[in-house]
Amino acid sequence: MTLPLPQHSPGAARTTLFEALTAVGDQAVALLAGCRGDTPIPGAEWTVAEAANHLAMANELMAALAAGEERPYGDGSPGSLAAANAASLAALPERDPAVLAEEIARQAREFTAAAGPRAGTDPVLTPLGPMDLDTLGAYLLTHMLGHLYDIAVALGRPHPIDRHRVELAMPFLRTAMPRVVDPRSAAGHNACYRLRVRGGGGFAVTFTDGVAVVGQEPPRRVDCTILTEPVAFFLIALGRYTATTALARGKVLAWGRRPWLAPAFPGLFAAP
Repeated sequence: MTLPLPQHSPGAARTTLFEALTAVGDQAVALLAGCRGDTPIPGAEWTVAEAANHLAMANELMAALAAGEERPYGDGSPGSLAAANAASLAALPERDPAVLAEEIARQAREFTAAAGPRAGTDPVLTPLGPMDLDTLGAYLLTHMLGHLYDIAVALGRPHPIDRHRVELAMPFLRTAMPRVVDPRSAAGHNACYRLRVRGGGGFAVTFTDGVAVVGQEPPRRVDCTILTEPVAFFLIALGRYTATTALARGKVLAWGRRPWLAPAFPGLFAAP
């Protein structure tokens, strides 16, 4: 006799995350409405249609992971993920922005439908390594927001990132930090940072001989405290905004024993 799997009702935090995923997916439809798919993404090799194609593919992948499927996709390194992205674009020829937008939205809903009955602590193997299911949801949100930002910039339309969504993305950003350290930039680096997001919480990132550890509280005396406006924090973390520009515009403040470390902090990481 086969027993039914236990059903887990999402709490308020998960419900909020799922609502954000659905809303951002729906915003993709509005953002891509009536646009030219061959519009280039500034600073990237992709066009708007190619970025939308990638989002549709990635959303389908994450929905499958949420449903319990195993889907290898690179080894977590920037090079392997770029190669996997290129292969998937070549394998999926659809370039109509309207069609792709509907698929982005549909797969965001598929993710919430698959993840909802499962426990948020269930382990999942993702393109950036193992994490729990709720962190995968934050990963999906982060990924959609980053690429939709690029599309919005290319089209001259409003982007979907706000303080509330950055807060929902934070569990993934914290989890990903040690996994995306640039070994060349961080080689031999030793420093303890406290990162704070204006209006929200904070956490510590400690480097010991180039290896980063993220924790809620710093394990030793802090060398540099960095206070960042939420959207700026998100865009810096994803490599869309420079810390130097953010500092000049007052969106980042730094203090402590070694405040000069702040501008170089994002360069210790390589966004995949």
